[in-house]
Amino acid sequence: MIIGWIGLGNMGIPMASNLLAAGYDVRVWNRTPGKAAPLVALGAKETATLSELVAQSDVLFTMVSDDDAVKAIYSGSDGLLSLPVQDKLAVDMSTISPDTSRFIAEQAKQAGLRFLDAPVSGSVGPAKEGKLVIMVGGELADYEIAKPMLDKLGKAAFYLGPNGAGTSAKLAINLLLGITVQGVSETLLFARSLGIGTEQMLDIISESAVGTPLIRGKAASILADDYPAAFALKHMAKDLRLANEAGVSTPLAESVNATYRHALEEGLGELDLMALLRHLGGK
Repeated sequence: MIIGWIGLGNMGIPMASNLLAAGYDVRVWNRTPGKAAPLVALGAKETATLSELVAQSDVLFTMVSDDDAVKAIYSGSDGLLSLPVQDKLAVDMSTISPDTSRFIAEQAKQAGLRFLDAPVSGSVGPAKEGKLVIMVGGELADYEIAKPMLDKLGKAAFYLGPNGAGTSAKLAINLLLGITVQGVSETLLFARSLGIGTEQMLDIISESAVGTPLIRGKAASILADDYPAAFALKHMAKDLRLANEAGVSTPLAESVNATYRHALEEGLGELDLMALLRHLGGK
């Protein structure tokens, strides 16, 4: 089983590295030359063209930034679906809209390519550790083929139904993530206004029923007011926009969508999503 990997960003590199570590034969291609070097050093083979990658691979993984990038990779004039892909399996792990996943799945079907949408919950740390949570939509038989590979990328891979189900679940879990980060931020600011130190309040939260690995993992960044991007705020804003476009209209969803949008407009998009605290604290 030869794997072709497309998309070598902050998430793609550690994920492909885990497949290499598990013994898979991995070929890589990226739209930006040079990004494959860390994987080549680990034993991956870089292909000069997308066409070459497709010809050499049985399963194709894609992990890119947004709907436009996915459409370009699959249905662009020189994309995957313009190449001989019959009877291969594609697994798209990008976070995109359910409509785009279903559109690509239909286009893939016409080209003879089997397609799964399989976005992940988790940022760079869980990607490196192989502890992502993976949500899958598509044919059950295709999920069963991909499952051994997905098990090397995550601690859990859930089959949820037809194409679009994986991306729907991803938007739902990221809605909760966005709400949680805003809730923690508001809690810390409220406590601070009453004279309770941030470090003390973080300790209280961590020991309480609402303490989570997320909050504990962000504590050092919060205390240093330094937010290197594990999951960039711009991506969280994008996911909340997609959830809004998919029809979520609950009170908290509308509030958090507006808050992240304003933080993005303030120029915080390249920082970690926890920089929402800086945005709210500056008001």
